[in-house]
Amino acid sequence: MKRALITGITGQDGSYLAELLLEKGYEVYGIWRRKATVDYGNIEHLKDKVHLIYADMTDAVSLIAAMKISQADEVYNLAAQSFVKTSWDTPIGTADIDALGVTNMLEAIKIVKPEARFYQASTSEMFGKVQAIPQNEETPFYPRSPYGVAKLYGHWITKNYRESYDMFACSGILFNHESERRGLEFVTRKITHAAVMISLGLQDHLELGNLDAKRDWGHSKDYVRAMWLMLQADKPDDYVIATNETRTVREFADTAFRHVGIELKWEGEGVDEKGIDVKTGKVLVSVNPEFFRPAEVELLLGDPAKAEKKLGWKREIDFNELVKRMVENDLKIVKEENGL
Repeated sequence: MKRALITGITGQDGSYLAELLLEKGYEVYGIWRRKATVDYGNIEHLKDKVHLIYADMTDAVSLIAAMKISQADEVYNLAAQSFVKTSWDTPIGTADIDALGVTNMLEAIKIVKPEARFYQASTSEMFGKVQAIPQNEETPFYPRSPYGVAKLYGHWITKNYRESYDMFACSGILFNHESERRGLEFVTRKITHAAVMISLGLQDHLELGNLDAKRDWGHSKDYVRAMWLMLQADKPDDYVIATNETRTVREFADTAFRHVGIELKWEGEGVDEKGIDVKTGKVLVSVNPEFFRPAEVELLLGDPAKAEKKLGWKREIDFNELVKRMVENDLKIVKEENGL
């Protein structure tokens, strides 16, 4: 039985990865931080099937202990301060976790079990101000946020440990991937939740930032499968994981609202001060400049050809199905919360 250690196990990707590894017969260990109240996050349904270890990415000693306890054959580093907007408010904290935390984990592996295979969660935000369209493994990086900069350090330190210590260390440059388990602070979940609330008469208006920002959106369940495939390969390497399709935030909103039977009306199309078209009852989504980033990332579009060829990876959940699943899950949650 293989052993796997997942940092960030209670998050979106961590929970889907834990499910995948359990299905494949792994013994799964997860790192979580001690809090005042116990919070299993997205692994509430798995808490009796996985082994949880208290540790912190900024505490190297705790990570060494986690490696000793788990004796992991595979380590998946998914822990991060993963919200781009927050990285502007807490740039040093973001760097401690997303950059130096990767080094701490690599050192723990090198000290305890250097033959273990390591996966680093890199991100399309490292491309930032894109230098080529689409972006692949050879595209130069140009991060536009403290989050992107910190993740770029994590990406390069992983490559350095691979080349310097002959470690099996891979980075997955994952483009935007969402799911029913996405946090409400992310724009995609903010949209699907608002669509449901508005359709049920519990909210009348949604404010967003840059409606024209373009992203390459896939489903987390497909992307964690790519993580696992990287660590099953004969040689360690870095891979872009994406759909090779791009959609605007506006398109995401249009799709989400259509799933609850609402055709959106946009600002300037004859709506009242609350954002509702008086004649049709249709909803306005307006722009709030406060939601714009200090430095915008306008377009992300990934080319997954290398992963498809070398790993045999292929996404299975398309854009419309992704949005549909998120909306249907939010509909279930909101109805339960409001006794509907």
